Amino acid sequence: MGKLQYIMIRDFGIKFLLILLFLCTNNIVRAQGFGSSQKLDQWYFHFGDVHLGGRKTLDHSQWEKVVLPHDWSVSFPASPHLASCTGYLPGGIAWYRTDLEIPLDSMGKRMYLYFGGVYRNSEVYINGKWLGKRPNGYVSFLYEITDYINPGEKNVVAVRVDHEEDADSRWYTGSGIYREVQLITANTAHFDLWGIHYTAQIVENRAKLNVSSQLNSSLGSTTYTVRHELIDNLGNTVDSISNSVSVDKNGKGHINQKLEVDNPILWDVDNPYLYRLKSTLYNTDKIIDTSTTSVGIRSIEFDAIKGFSLNGNNMKIKGVCLHHDAGVLGAAVPKSVWRKRILKLKEIGVNGIRMSHNPQATDLYDLCDELSMLVMDEAFDEWEYPKKKWIKGWNVGKPGHQGFAKYFREWGKKDLESIVKRNRNHTSIIMWSIGNEVDYPNDPYSHPILDIGSISQHLPVRGYRKDQPHADRLGDIAKELVPIVKAIDSTRPVTAAIAGAIMSNETDYPEALDIVGYNYTEYKYDEDHAAYPNRILFGSETRHDMEAWKSVRDKDFIFGQFIWTGIDYLGEAGIWPSRGFTSGMIDLANNIKPRGYFRQSLWTDKPMVYLGTYPLEGNDDELSIDAPSIWNYVLGQKIRVVCYTNTEKVVLFLNGKKVGKAKKYDDVTGIIHWDIPYEKGVLKAVGHNGKEIVTTTVLHTSEKPESLRLKMEQSRLSSKNDVAIIKVSAVDTNGNLANLASNEITCTVSGPGTLLGIENASDNVAEDYTNNSHRLLNGKATIYIRATKDSGDIDVHISSPYLATVVEKLQIGKGE
Repeated sequence: MGKLQYIMIRDFGIKFLLILLFLCTNNIVRAQGFGSSQKLDQWYFHFGDVHLGGRKTLDHSQWEKVVLPHDWSVSFPASPHLASCTGYLPGGIAWYRTDLEIPLDSMGKRMYLYFGGVYRNSEVYINGKWLGKRPNGYVSFLYEITDYINPGEKNVVAVRVDHEEDADSRWYTGSGIYREVQLITANTAHFDLWGIHYTAQIVENRAKLNVSSQLNSSLGSTTYTVRHELIDNLGNTVDSISNSVSVDKNGKGHINQKLEVDNPILWDVDNPYLYRLKSTLYNTDKIIDTSTTSVGIRSIEFDAIKGFSLNGNNMKIKGVCLHHDAGVLGAAVPKSVWRKRILKLKEIGVNGIRMSHNPQATDLYDLCDELSMLVMDEAFDEWEYPKKKWIKGWNVGKPGHQGFAKYFREWGKKDLESIVKRNRNHTSIIMWSIGNEVDYPNDPYSHPILDIGSISQHLPVRGYRKDQPHADRLGDIAKELVPIVKAIDSTRPVTAAIAGAIMSNETDYPEALDIVGYNYTEYKYDEDHAAYPNRILFGSETRHDMEAWKSVRDKDFIFGQFIWTGIDYLGEAGIWPSRGFTSGMIDLANNIKPRGYFRQSLWTDKPMVYLGTYPLEGNDDELSIDAPSIWNYVLGQKIRVVCYTNTEKVVLFLNGKKVGKAKKYDDVTGIIHWDIPYEKGVLKAVGHNGKEIVTTTVLHTSEKPESLRLKMEQSRLSSKNDVAIIKVSAVDTNGNLANLASNEITCTVSGPGTLLGIENASDNVAEDYTNNSHRLLNGKATIYIRATKDSGDIDVHISSPYLATVVEKLQIGKGE
């Protein structure tokens, strides 16, 4: 595994330059980076506590069979008696158990269990032996089980998960073993957990790599050989090196080795080129461990005046914040689903992701490396004191105060170490965030500055509250956390998302950071840039509107923004039956929303035009970024037609007749509009650059649904547990989307597959998303089906009353 390599810090008066020359890596074979691994995905599940549930002799054969990753919360009905913050879905206590058949030839091997993430308060047992507890539900961890297994016999792993405090987060978390579990078999000596990493310095078209390897041996003082080979995409070895390394009496060994790459191909947002590092551990001539790591070489630069540069090219980060659920799938999101989501974000011009507000699954970082996203990786949403958690609706009533804060003093630093070690090798990560809005005024920290009238008008909670923790603690804690990150990875800047800059500026908090993120504080950009000229600033969480974007676009010293949010998410819901937060550019069914097309018009260069409409009802000044693409109204009704485009001008036609004159792009609002009486038929917008027509879009009056149409995101699944994504839409007699349709559809699966759920992106949590019957919303829905075998054909039948049944076949296996 690797890390960023080179930091240079200069201070020239008002110029503060932080240059980081990067080479980052990501294990493409095993997240833990050593040994050989076997996925443990077949488990038995029991909802509810079990007396002595970790004992080996317990009969779990009648428990429910589940496949990991597994999120039990999303499989239960929502209830208005549960907390809105976590989507009105239950937590509770549950047990997982699985049988391990460990062969006799494993005698003399070392065995480990690796957990990608368990939400939360996991306790793990092997054959009745308690291995440990991990409160944090987002952190990956490892237990050695060598001394407790019985090769040639049945072995039992048991995991207790305690999410009884189910209002412990401001958003939906999920419950259970919602990430991968691996059984790792290793020799007596092997690379350590996340034990391969490196730095690199790029000098005159040459990358000089320093590869660091940590070894773990149960044999005490011994000498081994470590070999590294760097391989390009064509399979050519670019460079290699072998050296001997000694392990001390405690079984620990460490070695630094050098590799060089002439004229390296740089990882970039337009060309995410990844080399491959093959690492081999030898005992004399015998191979005893291997690890394969993907390698991206690139440089990043942050400047207090000029902003951000990637590989020497100045650019703006066009980012979004993302939570970790995917609607009906909950927190157990397959990699194939994340891939489609990232590709959809890229389609609207996104080049950055903020992991809000916790480390996410390794799959997502792998995809960001592969598909070229710039990542702000975030560790915590709260530190030593809990934030408010809304129970009866967002900002409604009296909040609760459950959360991770009660574990922070004991576990916070350990968790931060694990997060950085696991993720430091991902090319996509460009900064570490140690906290989100931990400085939110009076939630819970307070400061006398909040009493100043000219300042308090900007704050949602006003006035100094001397009985609450003093904000000076923010600086104290930041000074403890930042060195932990730097000790593991000194090659990326450390940041945080600040909510109360007015208050935090009175503390040491901002100055403890390398770069400072501001949440919803665009009005402070110019003021704080003048007051703190060495401070590197960006919008760590922003609105969707044009003004928020222009505050980034038109200010060189603001290097980017991360909009709240990229995709809708569960939790942080309003009053019942709200399901979640719907501020995303993409909905829970992975459809681009109108505001996503508005963003596309601002963030992409490929010519595009989007048409949306809504009735004019008393507010003639409103220009909405949420105008739906429908053309179904009452004859003569006054309708506002809005156009989001990146072309120079647009001409509108209604039923072939030109509507007024061509309208030029409006850089004040980013929206062109016409107010016209409704007439059934076809709206067409034609985008021009100069005299050339560069793009056209059409909007039809939709008729009643006539049939169903399926779009298979893939027609073949690779193997067991792979997940297919099927898009269902209702179309009218003309073949156009019936975008007002809400027909109920039923999905029947036969063969080696199972239905995971039907997602229509509704915000009504009272609907049953795991049933095989569900309604369309705006004429659309997304179906998820998982393969249950490694080969065979899955038949999928989609039916709806009065519409013809549609049948599709999914094939499992690699095919011819």
